[in-house]
Amino acid sequence: MTARQSTQAEEIARVNVRGRCRIAECGEVSKTSIFVPQWLPNAIPQSESGFASCERFAPTGVNGSTDFCPSNLFFDDVVECEAFVYARDNSVVYDFDLGCDEWMRALAGTLNSIGTLLVLPVTGYISDRFGRRIALIISIFNLSLFGLIRAFSINYPMYLAFQLIQTSLGAGTFSSAYIFAAEFVGPKYRVLTSATCTAMYSVGQVTLGSIAWLVQPWRTLIMVLHIPCFFTVSYYWILSESVRWLLSKQRFDDAKIVLERVAKTNKKVISESSMNGLLTPPAPPEDEKEKKEGLFKTVFKSRILLRRVCTTPIWWITTTFVYYGLSINSASLSDTLYLNYIMTCAVEIPGFYTAVLILDRVGRKPTLSGGFFFSAVCNIAFVFIPTNLTILRLIVFLLGKFGISVVFTSLYLYTSELYPTQYRHSLLAFSSMIGRIGSITAPLTPVLMVFWPGIPSLLFAAMGILSGLLVLTQPETLGTKMPNTLAEAEALGTTKCKLGNI
Repeated sequence: MTARQSTQAEEIARVNVRGRCRIAECGEVSKTSIFVPQWLPNAIPQSESGFASCERFAPTGVNGSTDFCPSNLFFDDVVECEAFVYARDNSVVYDFDLGCDEWMRALAGTLNSIGTLLVLPVTGYISDRFGRRIALIISIFNLSLFGLIRAFSINYPMYLAFQLIQTSLGAGTFSSAYIFAAEFVGPKYRVLTSATCTAMYSVGQVTLGSIAWLVQPWRTLIMVLHIPCFFTVSYYWILSESVRWLLSKQRFDDAKIVLERVAKTNKKVISESSMNGLLTPPAPPEDEKEKKEGLFKTVFKSRILLRRVCTTPIWWITTTFVYYGLSINSASLSDTLYLNYIMTCAVEIPGFYTAVLILDRVGRKPTLSGGFFFSAVCNIAFVFIPTNLTILRLIVFLLGKFGISVVFTSLYLYTSELYPTQYRHSLLAFSSMIGRIGSITAPLTPVLMVFWPGIPSLLFAAMGILSGLLVLTQPETLGTKMPNTLAEAEALGTTKCKLGNI
């Protein structure tokens, strides 16, 4: 489970809260009053969802009671609510009496995205400096600890503070786990591993949606989600460190122990010549200079690497923008919010494994650019389909989500394959960090529908087309080994780049 998944599940519980104005003139004195009394239409104007949530009719100054409150106690003028009554008494909105403070209710999601943006470069540094296993365990522990503390928030500022702290210190869990898994396999299983990692993300979201449906009290929900995470701290003693990371740090004795353990588990034998080949450091002069100069100087001195560092973040911005934007704009797919969330998450899984079927057959570039273009076409088509063709609109919408899901799987893999081992997690984290711009701006897209309903879909399409074209500027990595050095990374797409064993 990641911090974003946890927050999405809580968002279901937070959003699915119906509230209305408290009518003091009718004898209501608390937010636990009967939610739908018989006289309610006399005091609150009607809306498409039944009745207004943030408005009421102005009082005349004459009071009624909870049993009798006729319409002549109110003017036809509409005023904003001063206090609220809630349908549920087990939500964040109820406990902290947020009512119609929409910006306060949305602030938790904004802080989640900001925290995710802040944590990625830090997690990348820890992973590249101290090891993949250390970065993973630290992220999981922080995710669990601060998430659990948030369940005991006594006010909304405390809730928001721990929302930011949790994601700022624990939201690197998924990227840490992904890099860890990707570096343990060779080219033959790299695509399947990538798809499985991202598919498990969606399986987790479906599971969380189901749990949130069953466990609706928000404090209990947070505890149910986070307490089991503490058990994964035991992975520190179960998992071995990444061999690629050990080799990049020239810890050859430790790498040999891990390789021998892997061979024994798989009932294989590594020949002495193969072992010596794996454990022989390349150490060319360029690499020594690269290490001394550090990441920033290395990036700016390598025109090839600089172009990639400027290009991959745009892919990530587009992917998060379209991916989360489609999820946010899918509210009309179902009358049940929990079911709607589960459906939009479940449709991603076929997209992830479709990437498995085509990445190793047609290549990374055609898959990634094709996914961007396909999603863009679906978004454009969605704009011009009449609203009365509900089933067709639903199919096209889900196909658009399917297309960006193919991109989601391919993006992690392709970005990882473009960068050398020494800086892989740092540069992947940088791309993902900049990509948070997409997830931060995606919630704003429904507001644009006030001007024209098709604006969000056209924005998704335009970004998809741009990123699809930018993918075509980078080298194909199908059939190549993950580059360990800067020279190998720069050689991608040239005749110098040969298929390796790891």
